[in-house]
Amino acid sequence: MIISHRYKFIFIKTRKTAGTSIEAFLSQACGPEDIVTPIHPPLPTHQPRNHRGLFNPFAEFSVEHGLLEWARTAKHLLLAQRFYNHMPAKLVQLRLPPDIFDGYFKFCVERNPWDKTLSYYYMARHRAGGELSLDAYLRQRRFPVDHPLYTDAQGRLLVNHVVRYETLMHDLGEIFDRLGVAFSGSLGVKAKGDYRRDRRPYQEVFTAEQRDMIARAYAREIALFGYQF
Repeated sequence: MIISHRYKFIFIKTRKTAGTSIEAFLSQACGPEDIVTPIHPPLPTHQPRNHRGLFNPFAEFSVEHGLLEWARTAKHLLLAQRFYNHMPAKLVQLRLPPDIFDGYFKFCVERNPWDKTLSYYYMARHRAGGELSLDAYLRQRRFPVDHPLYTDAQGRLLVNHVVRYETLMHDLGEIFDRLGVAFSGSLGVKAKGDYRRDRRPYQEVFTAEQRDMIARAYAREIALFGYQF
């Protein structure tokens, strides 16, 4: 996640949507006062800064009512972890002054759910030592569902623009031009893009049952953006 005071934007990072590559690119444009959260594994072109610090937890305690959310806030406060990777926009909103969150341009990236799930599977299989089958992964139901990262509790968008992964460079070009960020049409790095060796279209990989399982898991994204198999 990045908060740039220099260019007045907030980038909310979703999963398997070129987020790490975007962060690595933007971190080089950010100034010394901007906020850049760490990534894993680290990249030499990505320099985290200003993400640690204290914050007022009472705003979170007043709106977050679950024990898990309270425990998360307490842990972050204890570790002075004010901002972090894959941080939801609703939490960023609580930890920033209103004029900054409301005044800065906020954006994220979303991706076709079936394509995204397949990409996430290959990453999960790599991390499992190559032994994880597609069926076994799908049975876990650990899908990279990201709408909670960029919507509020009522499902309303908290960002100004959701970039489509399918038109990533075009959309980023328009956003960076609006923000004044120099962009040549390439991010210059493709992080975490080497896990997937089978490049068949997802339509040739998933069965009808698997297709429907994924559709149910991503019903909110499909409703928001009209994705189709």
